[in-house]
Amino acid sequence: MTDWDLPSPFTLALTPQPGHIDGLGHTNNAVYVQWCEQAGWAHSEALGLSLADYRRLDRAMAIREGHYEYLLPSFEGEALVLGTWLTASDGRLTMERRFQLRRASDGVTLVRGRWALVCIEISSGKPRRMPAAFLDIYDKAVVTLTG
Repeated sequence: MTDWDLPSPFTLALTPQPGHIDGLGHTNNAVYVQWCEQAGWAHSEALGLSLADYRRLDRAMAIREGHYEYLLPSFEGEALVLGTWLTASDGRLTMERRFQLRRASDGVTLVRGRWALVCIEISSGKPRRMPAAFLDIYDKAVVTLTG
């Protein structure tokens, strides 16, 4: 079984459903992007920051850039596991989140993704410094990249 790219991922079990399958007979690439969003939110909530907290603080980590590497297809009914990590934070305005989607049966990596995130003020949409709550929670969760 192939190892995770980084230690201790937050994971989400997924299974492509009939509506996820495109005309080529495999999971549509847009579905992977949606799954990354689901995993990102689930990880944030598990760490202790929910959408309600974002609204209360008038701050959010918004995706500035998203990159995806589609390595192999997945198919309807196939058990998958999506791992995610926070991999960088400047402690002020930006963070990075990475993703790795693996087939559960053999651990083979199907997709890798990376987001560049920026902290914004929800009410204006403008970049703003991360509040103390973000730093307290997110910075402790950052996994340092090696190599």
